[in-house]
Amino acid sequence: MAVPKKRTGKSAQGHRRSNWKATKPETTKCSNCGTLTLTHTVCESCGFYKGKAVSRKSPDFTEAAAAPKAVKAKKPAAKKAKTEAPVETKAEETEVTETPAKPKAKKAKAEAPAETPVEEKVEETTEVEAKAEEVVAEAEEENKAE
Repeated sequence: MAVPKKRTGKSAQGHRRSNWKATKPETTKCSNCGTLTLTHTVCESCGFYKGKAVSRKSPDFTEAAAAPKAVKAKKPAAKKAKTEAPVETKAEETEVTETPAKPKAKKAKAEAPAETPVEEKVEETTEVEAKAEEVVAEAEEENKAE
Protein backbone atom coordinates (compact mmCIF):
# COMPACT_ATOMS: atom_id res chain seq x y z
CA MET A 1 0.00 0.00 0.00
CA ALA A 2 1.31 3.43 -0.93
CA VAL A 3 2.26 5.70 1.95
CA PRO A 4 3.12 9.37 1.36
CA LYS A 5 6.63 10.40 2.46
CA LYS A 6 5.56 13.86 3.60
CA ARG A 7 2.39 15.55 4.66
CA THR A 8 0.53 17.64 1.99
CA GLY A 9 0.48 21.32 2.86
CA LYS A 10 -2.67 23.42 3.02
CA SER A 11 -1.72 25.47 -0.05
CA ALA A 12 -1.09 22.38 -2.23
CA GLN A 13 -4.30 20.83 -0.96
CA GLY A 14 -6.25 23.97 -1.85
CA HIS A 15 -4.74 24.16 -5.36
CA ARG A 16 -5.65 20.51 -5.96
CA ARG A 17 -9.24 21.02 -4.82
CA SER A 18 -9.77 24.31 -6.67
CA ASN A 19 -11.52 22.61 -9.63
CA TRP A 20 -13.49 20.19 -7.46
CA LYS A 21 -16.82 21.96 -7.33
CA ALA A 22 -20.49 21.40 -8.10
CA THR A 23 -21.91 22.59 -11.42
CA LYS A 24 -25.33 24.04 -12.03
CA PRO A 25 -27.57 21.57 -13.96
CA GLU A 26 -28.69 22.65 -17.43
CA THR A 27 -32.32 23.70 -17.58
CA THR A 28 -34.67 24.66 -20.41
CA LYS A 29 -38.15 26.10 -20.66
CA CYS A 30 -40.99 23.69 -21.38
CA SER A 31 -42.39 24.24 -24.88
CA ASN A 32 -45.95 23.70 -23.60
CA CYS A 33 -46.22 25.47 -20.24
CA GLY A 34 -42.98 27.48 -19.99
CA THR A 35 -41.72 26.16 -16.62
CA LEU A 36 -38.02 25.41 -16.11
CA THR A 37 -37.21 21.71 -16.49
CA LEU A 38 -34.02 19.68 -16.71
CA THR A 39 -32.86 19.12 -20.27
CA HIS A 40 -33.88 15.85 -21.95
CA THR A 41 -36.53 15.10 -19.34
CA VAL A 42 -40.34 15.18 -19.22
CA CYS A 43 -41.84 18.37 -17.79
CA GLU A 44 -42.89 17.70 -14.20
CA SER A 45 -45.81 20.11 -14.28
CA CYS A 46 -47.55 19.36 -17.60
CA GLY A 47 -46.11 15.98 -18.77
CA PHE A 48 -44.92 17.12 -22.22
CA TYR A 49 -41.58 16.25 -23.86
CA LYS A 50 -40.47 17.75 -27.19
CA GLY A 51 -43.99 19.08 -27.81
CA LYS A 52 -45.73 15.71 -27.30
CA ALA A 53 -47.84 14.47 -24.39
CA VAL A 54 -45.93 11.55 -22.89
CA SER A 55 -47.05 11.56 -19.25
CA ARG A 56 -50.41 10.88 -17.62
CA LYS A 57 -50.26 14.35 -16.11
CA SER A 58 -51.01 15.95 -19.48
CA PRO A 59 -54.65 16.30 -20.53
CA ASP A 60 -53.83 15.31 -24.14
CA PHE A 61 -52.27 11.96 -23.11
CA THR A 62 -53.68 8.80 -24.73
CA GLU A 63 -52.76 5.24 -23.77
CA ALA A 64 -52.55 4.11 -27.41
CA ALA A 65 -49.88 6.69 -28.18
CA ALA A 66 -47.77 5.65 -25.20
CA ALA A 67 -48.02 1.89 -25.84
CA PRO A 68 -44.78 0.50 -27.23
CA LYS A 69 -44.90 -0.64 -30.80
CA ALA A 70 -44.86 -4.37 -31.40
CA VAL A 71 -41.50 -5.50 -32.65
CA LYS A 72 -41.74 -7.56 -35.79
CA ALA A 73 -39.71 -10.74 -35.93
CA LYS A 74 -36.93 -10.27 -38.40
CA LYS A 75 -36.48 -12.88 -41.03
CA PRO A 76 -32.94 -14.12 -41.47
CA ALA A 77 -31.41 -12.37 -44.43
CA ALA A 78 -30.46 -14.68 -47.25
CA LYS A 79 -26.81 -14.37 -48.11
CA LYS A 80 -26.32 -13.20 -51.62
CA ALA A 81 -23.42 -14.53 -53.62
CA LYS A 82 -20.84 -11.87 -54.18
CA THR A 83 -20.38 -11.25 -57.86
CA GLU A 84 -17.92 -8.74 -59.14
CA ALA A 85 -19.17 -6.44 -61.83
CA PRO A 86 -17.00 -6.34 -64.94
CA VAL A 87 -14.69 -3.39 -65.05
CA GLU A 88 -15.93 -0.75 -67.46
CA THR A 89 -13.40 1.37 -69.24
CA LYS A 90 -14.17 4.63 -70.98
CA ALA A 91 -12.55 5.09 -74.34
CA GLU A 92 -13.35 8.21 -76.33
CA GLU A 93 -14.07 7.59 -80.01
CA THR A 94 -12.35 4.23 -80.10
CA GLU A 95 -13.77 0.98 -81.29
CA VAL A 96 -13.08 -2.06 -79.18
CA THR A 97 -12.97 -5.45 -80.84
CA GLU A 98 -13.41 -8.50 -78.71
CA THR A 99 -10.69 -11.09 -78.87
CA PRO A 100 -11.56 -14.74 -78.35
CA ALA A 101 -10.55 -16.08 -74.96
CA LYS A 102 -7.83 -18.69 -74.80
CA PRO A 103 -9.31 -22.18 -74.48
CA LYS A 104 -8.56 -23.75 -71.12
CA ALA A 105 -7.38 -27.29 -70.83
CA LYS A 106 -10.06 -29.38 -69.20
CA LYS A 107 -9.01 -31.41 -66.21
CA ALA A 108 -9.51 -35.13 -66.28
CA LYS A 109 -12.44 -36.38 -64.26
CA ALA A 110 -10.15 -38.69 -62.33
CA GLU A 111 -8.19 -35.72 -60.95
CA ALA A 112 -11.13 -33.55 -59.95
CA PRO A 113 -14.53 -35.24 -59.95
CA ALA A 114 -16.53 -31.99 -59.74
CA GLU A 115 -15.66 -28.33 -59.29
CA THR A 116 -17.31 -26.44 -56.50
CA PRO A 117 -19.35 -23.32 -57.34
CA VAL A 118 -16.75 -21.16 -55.61
CA GLU A 119 -13.98 -22.41 -57.91
CA GLU A 120 -16.16 -21.76 -60.96
CA LYS A 121 -16.81 -18.17 -59.85
CA VAL A 122 -13.12 -17.57 -59.26
CA GLU A 123 -12.36 -18.78 -62.79
CA GLU A 124 -15.10 -16.52 -64.23
CA THR A 125 -13.79 -13.46 -62.41
CA THR A 126 -10.24 -14.09 -63.58
CA GLU A 127 -11.47 -14.31 -67.18
CA VAL A 128 -13.35 -11.02 -66.81
CA GLU A 129 -10.29 -9.35 -65.26
CA ALA A 130 -8.09 -10.62 -68.10
CA LYS A 131 -10.47 -9.22 -70.74
CA ALA A 132 -10.62 -5.89 -68.95
CA GLU A 133 -6.82 -5.68 -68.83
CA GLU A 134 -6.63 -6.40 -72.57
CA VAL A 135 -9.15 -3.65 -73.35
CA VAL A 136 -7.25 -1.17 -71.19
CA ALA A 137 -3.95 -2.09 -72.85
CA GLU A 138 -5.44 -1.62 -76.34
CA ALA A 139 -6.88 1.77 -75.39
CA GLU A 140 -3.50 2.90 -74.03
CA GLU A 141 -1.77 1.81 -77.25
CA GLU A 142 -4.28 3.76 -79.35
CA ASN A 143 -3.81 6.85 -77.19
CA LYS A 144 -0.03 6.62 -77.57
CA ALA A 145 -0.38 6.26 -81.36
CA GLU A 146 -2.45 9.47 -81.56
